[in-house]
Amino acid sequence: MRKIKLTYLIDDDEIYIFTAKKLINKTDFSEEVKFFYNGKEALRAIKSKLYNEEELPDVILLDLNMPIMDGWQFLDEFIRIKTKKTIKVYIVSSSVNPVDLERAKTYNMVSNYIVKPISREKLYSITEEVFT
Repeated sequence: MRKIKLTYLIDDDEIYIFTAKKLINKTDFSEEVKFFYNGKEALRAIKSKLYNEEELPDVILLDLNMPIMDGWQFLDEFIRIKTKKTIKVYIVSSSVNPVDLERAKTYNMVSNYIVKPISREKLYSITEEVFT
């Protein structure tokens, strides 16, 4: 299986981050994973890489409910960033609210909506989508 080069995981739940990190390492999903506790931290990192011409993530795993800047606010800012690189965004949330599912579909860059917890199968599915 091919590995994704760089993944950003944006989530404020330390227990989820711990378990996701273990699963990502166990499945060889990504060569590198960077963790951010809110959307604002992640946006700052992305913008700094744009201006310094550093590497951007291939995949973003985004939670919706976070302090400071939630997933929706992150998406609203992220769509304004201009880059030639295609960055696939996957919402990974505990919300099963149909309103959230429908709202996610309004963002072109959102590839899928995954209900937590993330699984080995879901990571494999993401990898297949990224490399096809």
